[in-house]
Amino acid sequence: MAHWNERADLAATFRWAARLNMHEAVANHFSLAVNDAGTEFLINPNQKHFSRIKASDLLLLDADDPSALEAANAPDPTAWGLHAAIHRTCPHARCVMHTHSIWSTVLACLSDSNLPPIDQNTATFYNRYVIDEAFGGLAFEEEGLRCASMLSDPAKKVMIMGNHGILVVGKSVADTWNRLYYFERAAETYVRALQTGQPLRVLSDDIAKKTASELDDYPGQAEAHLTELRAILDEENNNYAC
Repeated sequence: MAHWNERADLAATFRWAARLNMHEAVANHFSLAVNDAGTEFLINPNQKHFSRIKASDLLLLDADDPSALEAANAPDPTAWGLHAAIHRTCPHARCVMHTHSIWSTVLACLSDSNLPPIDQNTATFYNRYVIDEAFGGLAFEEEGLRCASMLSDPAKKVMIMGNHGILVVGKSVADTWNRLYYFERAAETYVRALQTGQPLRVLSDDIAKKTASELDDYPGQAEAHLTELRAILDEENNNYAC
């Protein structure tokens, strides 16, 4: 089967999203472009639980071929609406991960969904996200295109989807998973800090900018993160790579 290592990488992230409770059962979707133009992409099949997704289960779709919605193994229509739109219009977004993970979604439900730099993890995302404040319902074709239009700047790799959840993009599965994981951690830190009712110790713009830049260039972290997760699954004889 083509793109096997990419399939196994993506399948491993579904398993870990379920393990870390960063999933929505049989909803939410991760996708990965596999051609140079970015229009052909792998995505999870419709209505399969994240904890059971295997490499061989992943659908291979063409963002320019809407007949996929009429196939026997058609993707979830909201998966098509959002992910196909992004892969069709944002070639820099090689991998796209969208979840309703708890802490990121709490942040997305606040009237001010900005993430201030109060620690190293939150500083990672300084000036690197967009906030969607115009939620228009389920991500069918029109809503998917509207969301995709907000990702035209390659520097903005996180979309805080107001009243909805979180979406992250990246250059690979490892890069995108690492970003999703740390954004969820950052959102949890921020929300828990708010819950104390105490004033926040916010980093200066200069230090936040410096920290974000240093973490952008930190060597090999994302790749090592995913390699270790796959190693743990392999040691458990997990069938994700089947």
